[in-house]
Amino acid sequence: MAIVNLVTGGAGFIGSHLCERLLERGEQVLCLDNFFTGRKANIEHLLPNPHFELIRHDVIEPILLEVDRIFNLACPASPVHYQYNPVKTVKTNVMGALNMLGLAKRVRARILQASTSEIYGDPKIHPQPESYWGNVNTIGIRSCYDEGKRVTETLFFDYHRQNNVDIRVVRIFNTYGPKMLVNDGRVVSNFIVQALRGEPITIYGDGSQTRSFCYVSDLVEGIIRMMDTDGFTGPVNLGNPGEFTIRELADEVLALTGSKSEIDFRPLPSDDPTRRQPDIRLARERLDWEPKIPLREGLPRTIEYFAKLVKEEG
Repeated sequence: MAIVNLVTGGAGFIGSHLCERLLERGEQVLCLDNFFTGRKANIEHLLPNPHFELIRHDVIEPILLEVDRIFNLACPASPVHYQYNPVKTVKTNVMGALNMLGLAKRVRARILQASTSEIYGDPKIHPQPESYWGNVNTIGIRSCYDEGKRVTETLFFDYHRQNNVDIRVVRIFNTYGPKMLVNDGRVVSNFIVQALRGEPITIYGDGSQTRSFCYVSDLVEGIIRMMDTDGFTGPVNLGNPGEFTIRELADEVLALTGSKSEIDFRPLPSDDPTRRQPDIRLARERLDWEPKIPLREGLPRTIEYFAKLVKEEG
């Protein structure tokens, strides 16, 4: 019998890529999404596949299913979307995790939580290893997401210790690629869309803050390897250790698109991390994983995807 996977947030950016990869492995996929940020267009091509099933459902509400593995990716992941309804974001993280952990406990499924580099906050250690506890503002505008994910990790490890639930936790660093939303609000999609439209490229602060950008196929490979690895709960960092300033990213996007967009510098939002780079030694050691697609290779693929969407707008 083929493995039955439940992917919450399966119509989202990362979730839809994960659904594709699991189907390519000959496994069955139940894609669960409430379509707050997920899009049917991301998984429409999968609907004819007899091993794929779409369920419109919000993880805040319990659900009874028979599955072997659960990938819990449900949660808006960009500041624009998770700050739109911060209470809903906390509920999605906490109640969603409780419902999925309860399901995993009942059916004895292995369950993976998509956590985030945001649990490190504005880090005082660089690069960030899994042993670092973070520097997070509990009452800031980003707290609904940061603290929501931190509580989710707590719940996962408590279910593991108390109920012997077979858990996996991955901490995802900035990821980009096709199927991101045009209005995603994350820096890669923002810069590409602004450049393609000829609008000013918005940089918050002076552009010296850094991020590390992982192409989505590399990330999905890491997620699957983590789920396949026995006896390793994590947490483990998944991201590309190549570190770029935001200004360097903007210049690269301008060069690749041939855009004449100007740079528009604006005040830095509160609690925006100044540096972000994963220490991936643990992923290399335990998962034999590291990203293979550098930014210079992944950006043109992403630009090509957005160019089609912007052309359709126009």
